[in-house]
Amino acid sequence: MTSKIYLHDVFSGSMRELIAYCGLDCEKCEAYIATLNNDDELRKKVAKKWSELNNVDITPDMINCQGCRVDGKKTPFCESMCPIRLCAIGKRMETCGSCSELMECKKADMVIGNNAEALANLKGSR
Repeated sequence: MTSKIYLHDVFSGSMRELIAYCGLDCEKCEAYIATLNNDDELRKKVAKKWSELNNVDITPDMINCQGCRVDGKKTPFCESMCPIRLCAIGKRMETCGSCSELMECKKADMVIGNNAEALANLKGSR
């Protein structure tokens, strides 16, 4: 049995980079964890779950992500289709927490409307 490695065990203080544009914590994302640990079983589980949740065909090879705001691999959705990420990049924002329209934003509300931790992460980045 191999032990799991988490970024916070390797690099203390780097957590802020792993807060996505929307405020989600990439370090807690199963795609990130599967990538970090090269865990093909977790990739299969995530692909199945996300396929069912989103009513699209997601394959295990698509489950590779090193974080929304850091250089490296992204899932196809996060790389080129996520409206929140695309908006923040277009506005040159560090995260949505830097945007004056955060609390009125329909895009950001897709996440922060039902995730208090994501909202707290964004408010902490202001």
